[in-house]
Amino acid sequence: MKEELLAALAPHGQEHLLAFWDELNVEDQQSLAEQIGKVDLGQLARLFEHRDEHGDFREMAKKAGPPPAFRLDKSANRFSSAEAVQRGKEALDAGQLGVILVAGGQGTRLGFKHPKGMFPIGPVSDRSLFQIHVEKIIAVGRRHGVRIPLYLMTSPATHEETIQYFAENDRFGLAEEDLMIFCQGTMPAVDAESGKMLLADKHQLAVSPDGHGGMLAALAAGGCLDDIDRRGIKSLFYLQIDNPLVDICSAEFVGYHLLSGSELSTQVIAKREPLEKVGNVVEVDGRVMVIEYSDLSDEAANRREADGSLSIWAGSIGVHMMDAGMLRRLLGSDEALPFHIANKKVPHLGSDGKRVSPQQTNAIKFERFIFDLIPSAENAMVVEVDPADGFAPLKNASGAPDDTPEAVRSRMVDQHTRWLRAADVEVAEGVEVEISPLFAVDAAELAAKIEPEMQVSEETYFC
Repeated sequence: MKEELLAALAPHGQEHLLAFWDELNVEDQQSLAEQIGKVDLGQLARLFEHRDEHGDFREMAKKAGPPPAFRLDKSANRFSSAEAVQRGKEALDAGQLGVILVAGGQGTRLGFKHPKGMFPIGPVSDRSLFQIHVEKIIAVGRRHGVRIPLYLMTSPATHEETIQYFAENDRFGLAEEDLMIFCQGTMPAVDAESGKMLLADKHQLAVSPDGHGGMLAALAAGGCLDDIDRRGIKSLFYLQIDNPLVDICSAEFVGYHLLSGSELSTQVIAKREPLEKVGNVVEVDGRVMVIEYSDLSDEAANRREADGSLSIWAGSIGVHMMDAGMLRRLLGSDEALPFHIANKKVPHLGSDGKRVSPQQTNAIKFERFIFDLIPSAENAMVVEVDPADGFAPLKNASGAPDDTPEAVRSRMVDQHTRWLRAADVEVAEGVEVEISPLFAVDAAELAAKIEPEMQVSEETYFC
């Protein structure tokens, strides 16, 4: 086995990975061999060789303009909201939708030693992010008389605990055959100077998740694309785990996506200020793409249209509609989903077998971003949503300036309070309320179920 591995590693200058081979037991030797076997050595060499070659986004930003969009101010939209809702309902009624939930992150920044999806965020119920998202999927399916499958992506760090969590909670009511949990891939970290892969231990490569853009390859490897084909699913609603306000499978969003003939549609919010730290969805030379805030000059960020509005106004929130056929078409395309590099401090094993804890960046990690699919999609477009009803990301621990558990719970309470008051329910100031998606997924459904002139004067959970 060692000779075969050396023969594969030598052309790429990676023989050092076997420096401690003879010290390993058979089980650890087998483990290391399997890890090496999963690495595309040629691809890794090419990525390192071309590590300094990337698109000049600052130049692109100079030419960037507003993307084709359906705005909250619907006066200039190509289709009315009613038309979009009707088309979305037709697709939902036909069982043509599935959901992709990206949930590989750990709750480290929250001080939470579990997958982030397990974090208890319900302001009254303490329901987890996982439970809230799953109950929305179940509720939408019941409304349309269909089963909506969930394709849930984990990472190596969260995979087993996520599987156990769903099993212990009976998948929160989701049918077993409607939940497919798959694990995203990893990429080795390499030395920034030499391109040599780093060892985390004598029998273990130093690897990290390959980014949310690794979803497509992992979706195929996990058998999910085949399941999508078998079920006749035409479109996938994509979201990330940390945003409990996402209106999953919104009929209006689905409808705009389908009516416009788009292969990939993206929800955005209007930026509050030109230099806001969000991914900017723009159009450059007829292609829709995302330019990170760090690649925007002050001049580009502050550019205005004739009516005085920001040219670069659309901030991505990581919610998409994707055509299933497009995913098949772009599977395996390095151009559609290129790897990006990140310079990091990566602890590793030195050539003497001792652990090295670098004080400065020493390594390169490789990751993909799902939004890189946008320029390859036909008729890509964006749909603006009100952040009060669609965006409350959970990023930081209590005490941070924003995106904390307290801020997210407050946004949830605000939304549900508005729903209740719109249904002529009196909610006392300062009272926390929460509405389970299984009770109502929107204000209209709530109004049809609740008694008008009801008074809520204490913490209440509608379930």
